[in-house]
Amino acid sequence: MNRRSNLRPRARDHVLPYAEISVTVTAKPPNSKASVFQPPVAIALGPAHKRALGAALGIVCGAGVFLITVFHVVLHPTDGLEIGLLAQYFYGYEVSWQGAFVGLFWGCVTGFVAGWFLAFVRNFVISVRMMLLRDKAELARMKDFLDYI
Repeated sequence: MNRRSNLRPRARDHVLPYAEISVTVTAKPPNSKASVFQPPVAIALGPAHKRALGAALGIVCGAGVFLITVFHVVLHPTDGLEIGLLAQYFYGYEVSWQGAFVGLFWGCVTGFVAGWFLAFVRNFVISVRMMLLRDKAELARMKDFLDYI
């Protein structure tokens, strides 16, 4: 004899006849509205990955310096920017094919450092702002504390 009818209902596995996919049926969480709005805020205010942003910005900056140098080597524009001045910042850079690869390297290094620093500052500013908001909310909550003693 099966006494399962006296037990509370549990999540049951159901098989859909047309697809034969196992589906688990469970109750909704009691606070479903808060869970809907929480992930976008967590994504927007979550920390930025410093190495990932540095690598992305490094690749973009390196490719940019490389392509601009190749453009100047191939087309020799007369009224273009004086990109030879990059040699003041990038050791070994010149407007040539070899200089394009040197610029690629230094652009990647410079972009990585800039991206890493940008992510660090963003994470720091957001964490300080969140700390200040938490402290302000806690002070507002505890404002009437002595009235209840």
